[in-house]
Amino acid sequence: MLRILIAIDGSALALDALHHALELMRRGDLRATLVLGHVQEEATLLELATQGADAVARASVEAAEHLLAPALALAQAARVPYETEVGLGPVAATLVDMVERCGCDALFIGARGLGGLRGALLGSVSQQLIHSSPVPVTVVKHSEPAPLDEMGEEGSDDLADDGGAADAGSADGAGAD
Repeated sequence: MLRILIAIDGSALALDALHHALELMRRGDLRATLVLGHVQEEATLLELATQGADAVARASVEAAEHLLAPALALAQAARVPYETEVGLGPVAATLVDMVERCGCDALFIGARGLGGLRGALLGSVSQQLIHSSPVPVTVVKHSEPAPLDEMGEEGSDDLADDGGAADAGSADGAGAD
């Protein structure tokens, strides 16, 4: 069975990536175990000096549990096989380490969809992962609410797209932020 790392940072963008994976699993297009991966940045020297290593470690574990909670609830409700993984360090490099350590076959990450110059200047995590991941990366663009038509109802289902996912393995890499 495939193993897919879903990068979870507590944001709605990360949950978009999880929703995409769950939808693929629900439709039967994908059978996988999900690895819900969260990365905590390392403490600064000032934090370590003023709070102590044990207090910083406890706070880091609590923050990870809090930020993973919505994703855990979704995975449990969907009744899909999952596990969690928490890492410490620079986000992109730590996610690549997680992929390798957990034997994942793919990585899904949410993105704002910033393109062009702004995306290039920001050096987004998704762009870093596209270049450094040893497995295919699927960047799931944030879903915007459907526009309201003149009757005040959401747009028709005919206009629905594929959920905003862009596979970074495609020839042009379209959709990556």
